[in-house]
Amino acid sequence: MIPATQPLRAAPRRLLLCLGAAALGLGAFGASPAWAQTAWPSKSVTLLIGFPPGGQTDFAGRVLTNGMQGALGQPVVIDNKAGVNGNIASVELMKAPPDGHKLLVGNGSMTIMPHVYTKLGIVDPQKMTPIGIMLQSPLVLVVPATSPIKTYAQFAEEVKSRAKSGKGIDYGTGGAGSLIHVTMELLRERLGNPAMNHVPYKGSSPAMVDLMAGRLDAMFDATSVVAPFVKSGQLRPLLVTGDKRSPMLPNVPTAAESGIKDFSIISFIGLYGPPGLSPEVVKKANSAMNAALKEPTVVKSIVDRGDEPGGGSPEQLGAMTRDQYKMWGAVVKANNITAD
Repeated sequence: MIPATQPLRAAPRRLLLCLGAAALGLGAFGASPAWAQTAWPSKSVTLLIGFPPGGQTDFAGRVLTNGMQGALGQPVVIDNKAGVNGNIASVELMKAPPDGHKLLVGNGSMTIMPHVYTKLGIVDPQKMTPIGIMLQSPLVLVVPATSPIKTYAQFAEEVKSRAKSGKGIDYGTGGAGSLIHVTMELLRERLGNPAMNHVPYKGSSPAMVDLMAGRLDAMFDATSVVAPFVKSGQLRPLLVTGDKRSPMLPNVPTAAESGIKDFSIISFIGLYGPPGLSPEVVKKANSAMNAALKEPTVVKSIVDRGDEPGGGSPEQLGAMTRDQYKMWGAVVKANNITAD
């Protein structure tokens, strides 16, 4: 027995070195990068937006900025990286470190782009980390106020009649492969694939001008875009593509009410992170976004435009992204749509 007063022998130097190395390397096999060990956000958060100021996607980022700043305790800044229908910003996000300090405000066109631009290296949004839906809006099928067409049923009859005569109706879009383009092509499928003439423009605004002037027969666009022209008497709405009627256009029937099956189309804006973003950061960013969406001034700004506040879980945005990617891929393939 060792006497109680006898000092312990010093541990061999080699053993101490090994123990020290083990302590320093504890968890090395499952070590997390430095950003995973730092409270987020530790600095300002940048929201990448792939479009110029003034559009729906830019609005979504800016309207939530103040609310998110308050929830996060750090500045939230907008960085417009316009180009290639939003893909420049998407590429930058994919190259960003997964520390949550650079996020993307992306729209539903990201689910169409990879299918119609096959030679430009378009980012697959399914590879991003979904955080949450910021806002959403159904599309509206509109005709000029001077058109004799007053209901969707009359529109369907006119489309089929004109196709049989060899003079299909002319519909405008903001460009080949845009959301309003593939939506009209999907409707054409539902009508039995009658011949229709696609007239692409560089953006939906000039197409809308020609529609109101009667140089086009019909067009789809977001509620927030067409509502002012409906109220001014320049356009006539025939249906909305949402599951329910739009508060901005309460007298306009849904596609389902108009007899069109499986035609629920939503234009959405979502908040995304780079691949590999930690669940902790996703949860906190989603919470900040949802908090901002509950602020009365934010809700009013969104609703006054004709959009609907988003919200919900990251899983909901992920599911919407995957569903629309699959749906639009099938529509693009069936109709040979390309923008290459």
